[in-house]
Amino acid sequence: MLTADASQAAEWRSLREELLAGDASFRAGKLHERAQATRRSILEMISTAGQGHIGGDFSVTDILTVLFDAVLNVDPEDPRKDGRDQFVLSKGHCAAALYSTLAHCGFFPASELTTFMEPLSALNGHPNRVKVPGVETNTGPLGHGLPVAVGAAIGSKLRGNGANVYVVLGDGEMQEGSNWEALMSASHHKLDNLHVIVDRNRLQQGARTEDTNGLDPLDARLAAFGLEVRVIDGHDYNELIDAFAPSTTGSPVAVIANTTKGKGVSFIEDRVEWHHKVPSKEQTIQAFQELS
Repeated sequence: MLTADASQAAEWRSLREELLAGDASFRAGKLHERAQATRRSILEMISTAGQGHIGGDFSVTDILTVLFDAVLNVDPEDPRKDGRDQFVLSKGHCAAALYSTLAHCGFFPASELTTFMEPLSALNGHPNRVKVPGVETNTGPLGHGLPVAVGAAIGSKLRGNGANVYVVLGDGEMQEGSNWEALMSASHHKLDNLHVIVDRNRLQQGARTEDTNGLDPLDARLAAFGLEVRVIDGHDYNELIDAFAPSTTGSPVAVIANTTKGKGVSFIEDRVEWHHKVPSKEQTIQAFQELS
């Protein structure tokens, strides 16, 4: 089990105080810096390991940055603290984005990122709650994260600890029937402490979501299942912060975050082949330049 980096955690706490005190423009600038640093870490991890899901990692990075830097009630030095908010990355194949985010918050030393996908490394291709602090549940099989998050939200209600649960799903993952069963349950139990966030980059492995098994109108479908729906630009930091505000209706909140797969690198953006592809040495150099 990895352990916290106390120095990095202290820097993260200081950053959160700055974000709370700053105006919208300041927050957006700081969060952009953090997100770009995370993308550079992801690029280095995947280039070194020779495997990973760079397109989806880059599309979800801004969402993770806002959640961990500005929203979640968590403590990197006490990751199992009672009453903490819980985050579930249902699209577990984008583990590199989660690992980089956690390291930058101090959940474990950033030096560990160099071990990504190595034999016996804690940083496997899918997150493992036993090995990585800050990971609430193992994910990988698509359609599993949301049902677990619903259970966690019910548990929080039963304990009365005021904790919130946030879960990020891929939009292709919304084709799994287990998610819609979970949504019905969340609505039935009035889980206003649950935020369901869809990384809506409109690409999945092999094709566009709408060509594979159409989801639109996704907002209307989520509303029909009893959720309070918010449609936003998933790369706009202030829109993201606003979208993670508490429910106003007593229902679970669904955030459709419209994103670009491969965000930040021109030759990766909105290209289906970059769902699971590793950049060449020359492409890695160019990508670093574009992310600087």
